[in-house]
Amino acid sequence: QVRLVESGGGLVQPGGSLRLSCAYSGMIFSNDVKGWYRQLPGKQRELVAFMTSDGSTQYADSVKGRFTISRDNAKNTMYLQMNSLKPEDTAVYYCNVRKFITNYEYWGQGTQVTVSS
Repeated sequence: QVRLVESGGGLVQPGGSLRLSCAYSGMIFSNDVKGWYRQLPGKQRELVAFMTSDGSTQYADSVKGRFTISRDNAKNTMYLQMNSLKPEDTAVYYCNVRKFITNYEYWGQGTQVTVSS
């Protein structure tokens, strides 16, 4: 059974940093695409960043240069380092795994990030 568990959310002041972690277990492999999404209040869930099996990354324009996605295959964990946070980054953040070939997706439970002074 696949399980994704996020941690690291919280309250941070504008300009601050947070690192989100997503520990995954079960049938998740290095060739699966791993990513982060977020859902702002009253909005649709949107892609923040993803990483493919060869380490290539893509970012939403709104977070380029501020957020960094990474993974540690040995620890079965992916990360989202968020720097220079802005109030508009306030959202529930979800980690996501999209299976190689089938494109079936798994989701974590979400972690709240609030950027406010």
